[in-house]
Amino acid sequence: MKIAIVCYPTFGGSGVVATELGLELARKGHEIHFITYRQPVRLALLNPNVHYHEVNVPEYPLFHYQPYELALSSKLVDMVKLYKIELLHVHYAIPHAYAGYMAKQILKSEGIFIPMITTLHGTDITLVGNHPGYKPAVTFSINKSDVVTSVSQNLKDETLSKFKIKKEIHVIPNFIELDKIRNENQISCHRSFMAKKEERIITHISNFRRVKRIPDIIKIFYKIQQKIPAKLMMVGDGPEKEKAEELCEELGITDKVIFFGNSNEIDQILSYSDLFLLPSETESFGLAALEAMAWSVPVISSNSGGLPEVNFDGESGYLSDVGDVDSMAENALKILADGESLTGFRERALNVAQRFDIKNILPLYEELYHKAIDKFK
Repeated sequence: MKIAIVCYPTFGGSGVVATELGLELARKGHEIHFITYRQPVRLALLNPNVHYHEVNVPEYPLFHYQPYELALSSKLVDMVKLYKIELLHVHYAIPHAYAGYMAKQILKSEGIFIPMITTLHGTDITLVGNHPGYKPAVTFSINKSDVVTSVSQNLKDETLSKFKIKKEIHVIPNFIELDKIRNENQISCHRSFMAKKEERIITHISNFRRVKRIPDIIKIFYKIQQKIPAKLMMVGDGPEKEKAEELCEELGITDKVIFFGNSNEIDQILSYSDLFLLPSETESFGLAALEAMAWSVPVISSNSGGLPEVNFDGESGYLSDVGDVDSMAENALKILADGESLTGFRERALNVAQRFDIKNILPLYEELYHKAIDKFK
């Protein structure tokens, strides 16, 4: 199959999932064309089946905001005709599904019919999409997609409750590539760079937005380090980072917390971590938690959104109510204080992660691709 993938080329979950999906499809022999405004963070162009096409948005004084959707739809039309692309897979309802629909209509006027699959990741539904100014466009884009998928049952339920959707929504969870992640030959740093031998390493990775409840992470760690020697690794960047650094200073734990910023060494950090914290207000899935579990790192998280679908309470970690810092710290100590307990949780976390291996998830997408293409033949 010849497939065009449209995504945001960022560190965020949707961009990572879309990129890894495309690369795995390419390894299986499909011809993949990434179409976006910048090369995706994790995109390697060493496979002859992988192509990248940059969307350039011309700047005109007439436009206060440059029309990316217009440029994207035009680029899609050009690439479909040039490379005989058979299917569009767009990640995020807006602007990508919206631009994809326009591209389909232009192609249709020229006698070219191509299906579009839209994958909903979360923010396009729970935050941006639910805004009154965007809601009609999101509803239209979803209903005009030929196939719609969501990354969790929770996100599907939210979509159906907030929008008047006439399409069936297929739940296909996010995934990890275990063979790649568990290649420990990639690990170049040493644990001693981050913590002493007797210290537990606790990690959080995110975009440091308010929804991640960054202050809760600091407070949970503060309670943990009062009981056992520990270090906190904060990976990522965003609007809440400065406040987090100030809170660490107020609590007197600055020397026990390392802020990495955005990092390409996530695997190295997770490989030495003992616990992962994700106390978010909500998560459509919780990809960061799954990546931690793939490194045998148990997870302490909230029970909100799609998190219970990936972090199984008492098995891969523990779930608590949003904002219940005391419960999260108590559960963290249950895992960390005893070596035997930590070993058991590590093993079970990896077992849960194996259920989400890309080898198990990819066939679900391929089946939808074939069905969508067959309908347009």
